[in-house]
Amino acid sequence: MTDGRRVVLGVAGGIAAYKACELLRRFTESGHDVTVVPTASALEFVGAPTWAALSGKPVSTVVWDQVHEVPHVRIGQEADLVVVAPATADLLARAAHGLADDLLTNTLLTARCPVVLAPAMHTEMWEHPATQANVATLRERGVVVVEPAEGRLTGADTGKGRLPDPAEIFELATGVLARGSAAPQDLAGLEVVVSAGGTREYLDPVRFLGNRSSGLQGYALARAAASRGARVTLVSANVSLPDPAGVAVVRVETTEQLREAVVAATATADAVVMAAAPADFRPTSVSTAKIKKASDGSAPAIELVQNPDVLAEISHERAREGAVIVGFAAETGDDSGTVLELGRAKLARKGCDLLVVNDVSGGAVFGSADNEAVVLGADGAVVEVPHGSKSALAHVIWDEVVRRVVR
Repeated sequence: MTDGRRVVLGVAGGIAAYKACELLRRFTESGHDVTVVPTASALEFVGAPTWAALSGKPVSTVVWDQVHEVPHVRIGQEADLVVVAPATADLLARAAHGLADDLLTNTLLTARCPVVLAPAMHTEMWEHPATQANVATLRERGVVVVEPAEGRLTGADTGKGRLPDPAEIFELATGVLARGSAAPQDLAGLEVVVSAGGTREYLDPVRFLGNRSSGLQGYALARAAASRGARVTLVSANVSLPDPAGVAVVRVETTEQLREAVVAATATADAVVMAAAPADFRPTSVSTAKIKKASDGSAPAIELVQNPDVLAEISHERAREGAVIVGFAAETGDDSGTVLELGRAKLARKGCDLLVVNDVSGGAVFGSADNEAVVLGADGAVVEVPHGSKSALAHVIWDEVVRRVVR
């Protein structure tokens, strides 16, 4: 988006404050009008001149500067989006309890636009019951509180509490901004599973059977679900993309590994979206050494066996009553039927609740930032999604899930 929307970037006092510089750059280079509001402790990590230079605006932490302009009220009132990154345990506590002892907490109280908080802290602080209670309170009020990432923290510590990648915070935040104040947290409290990418079936240590799936649509689905408040598990098959902010990622390679991860994750899931492209077949045997070329120029014969049908399995053997199962069908149409006819037959055969049908004739969709599809429902619903971003399609799919999910 490049329409100059007004974004407030709050920065709390954690070591991850330096990463907010990258987030600020992404907002400004996208044409947004950004006001940085750091806390006093944040300036111990990144100074005011840095924020002023990157945003092109003066920076203050207190309500007493430019009092005649009433900044403690005006900044929040005029904002189209407020993002706080990093949000420390202290900032979460003050926001949850409605405290207003500096410019940032005043801004949070006066904002009537979407608010995104990206926490960063040590694992013990994130897992403390007080922090979890504060997060639950904020989410109940409609605030998007992003789950922290897992990885290296300060010192030698590792665990959950790392600030997600700034690029992914930006993607999530702009998705929230695009949906505006009408964007509900309608997946809050729900656990969802998304699969993405394409599986590989190895012939030998260096060769495999695979497909062209990039994982972009699955990652867009995971990101959209997180922005709508869901707890998201993303089963990722051979995808070279950064982890979406606020999403737990399980990495797999083969269809059997995908099946195991999905079945395990669906035990408690309210919705499952199978956007991955599992390989339909695998070799009956895998060579432990690289298969060599024959001196006579002949090619080796490869015997294949059919892989398990993961979508059909989780649809016909529901782990949780009332869970919504969504499948994808990449079709080209042939003598047996049109793309939609084949899609309807697949919907009935698989037993899922919704099927997203893509026409992939000529390699369309794969690796593209855009998509178009028809969403078919087992209840007879037909939703045509015109050409647009994969993020837009993701939100349409979640809209249809919300209409069907049993809470």
